[in-house]
Amino acid sequence: MPIPPAERLFPLAYDPGVSPKGGGLPGLDVLRTVVNSINLFGIVAVVGALAVSLAVWAWGHHTGGHQAEANGKKGATVAAGAALGLGAANGIVEFFSGLGTQIH
Repeated sequence: MPIPPAERLFPLAYDPGVSPKGGGLPGLDVLRTVVNSINLFGIVAVVGALAVSLAVWAWGHHTGGHQAEANGKKGATVAAGAALGLGAANGIVEFFSGLGTQIH
């Protein structure tokens, strides 16, 4: 008698019992500080990139340099997207982590 597909897949549904818990390893506070510092450096770099991109955009517009103007627009858009991503990083990870815990 053949084995039903659901029973064949049941052994693949093993729960290893792993869940994230704070305080499991030493150095977690140091790692958080390092990641926060990296995020801060990223935000500062984005501010600089946005300023340069806006200056290139304005320079290209006023001198008739269409390619410089287009590159300035692209740079400003990328910098704005990077700022959005850096600012929302915690929320994005928390959102998808919460979704992941609902999968059974």
